[in-house]
Amino acid sequence: MTTLNETSSCVAQYDAQALPVQAAQAIVREWAAPVTTVEHVQLRDALNRVLAKDIVSPIDVPAHDNSAMDGYAFSGAALEGQSGDIALSVAGKALAGHPFDGTTGVTQCVRVMTGATMPSGCDTVVPQEAVARDGDTIRFSAQGLSAGANRRLAGEDLACGAVALKAGRIVRASDLGLLASLGIGEVAVRRRLRVAFFSTGDELRSIGQPLDAGCVYDSNRYTLFAMLKRLDVEPIDLGVVPDEPAALEHALCTAAASADVVITSGGVSVGEADLTRQMLRMLGDVAHWSLAMRPGRPFAFGRIWSGGKPGAGEPAIFFGLPGNPVAVMAAFYQIVREVLLRMSGATTHPAPLLRASCREPIRKRPGRTEFQRGIAARDAQGVWHVTPTGSQGSGVLSSMSEANCFIVLAHEQADLDPGDAVDIMLFDGLI
Repeated sequence: MTTLNETSSCVAQYDAQALPVQAAQAIVREWAAPVTTVEHVQLRDALNRVLAKDIVSPIDVPAHDNSAMDGYAFSGAALEGQSGDIALSVAGKALAGHPFDGTTGVTQCVRVMTGATMPSGCDTVVPQEAVARDGDTIRFSAQGLSAGANRRLAGEDLACGAVALKAGRIVRASDLGLLASLGIGEVAVRRRLRVAFFSTGDELRSIGQPLDAGCVYDSNRYTLFAMLKRLDVEPIDLGVVPDEPAALEHALCTAAASADVVITSGGVSVGEADLTRQMLRMLGDVAHWSLAMRPGRPFAFGRIWSGGKPGAGEPAIFFGLPGNPVAVMAAFYQIVREVLLRMSGATTHPAPLLRASCREPIRKRPGRTEFQRGIAARDAQGVWHVTPTGSQGSGVLSSMSEANCFIVLAHEQADLDPGDAVDIMLFDGLI
């Protein structure tokens, strides 16, 4: 089993005291081994699950050549050498689900509706609005029409034997429709990743408890729970753990025994009361980093074991997040989220960034990546603009509720003036 030091030594720019965000992402990505257990679920239960196997189409979609619009189907041979009007006799009618059973000659046509199977001998459709009909005879201009026009071929959408959806795909609403169109009612998916989490600190109180002097309500477990649910993992909430060695050891071992991943908030900085830091040295292979990131500087990552020492019992990947609420969310989205998706078996892609123009000056010190909270909107010309939400303190949780994006300020970026271009990461679809 590769140690964290071995993994870290292979990453450029590794410096535990000032670790760039990209370097931290590269290290944690190396340990993102996907779960191997496969489950078979009914189609309606597959939404947001990760496909364990390629889905191969058992049929052609569409199953038959069919009309792409309402009109008249005829043989494209009737267009050969024609540049003026064409007259055809109507031999019958075809509806979706009710095909025309006869055959047609080159001087005949069939009235068809969108989706109707193309009649025998027909390969072209003229739209109904281009036709003048008199009894059982139609007339239309050959101009602009070519053989095969307005016809959908069998297998044009998806051919029998082709891969419809690849393993690693997170099943979305459109995928359910696609699978249903193939007649597939059950799919193989990875089991849900199990993620245990808890908050640490004697000052924390859970909702419903009296708020003693010097205490605060624990908000981090609720934001973590929500962020985990959006990823469709199985969250295991272990509550608030006091700053007591025995309690911390029990919580960490219990979490490692029940989950694939353990996430804590608080207790990873260098303060005297940060017992989590000391406990992790005993329980596992864990590194404590000072990320070149704002917010979210103190961060811990590694592996812990349920048996109370390295190699004993069940292992779990460990993330120790800061205690400040905004720092928890920023660190989760920039570092933890991709790892959880990878461990779920999903094929991951970087979160898309948009370019926007600053409406206000932004102060930024080179040498760290910053994720400021902003409000982005498009003007009448379709240009994106972004305004910081105000105070960017890592404890100002209301700034996350007010914002609709992160303003992503790169590692070496400096101050920005109004009108300067910046990258933004929209919360929609992320949070």
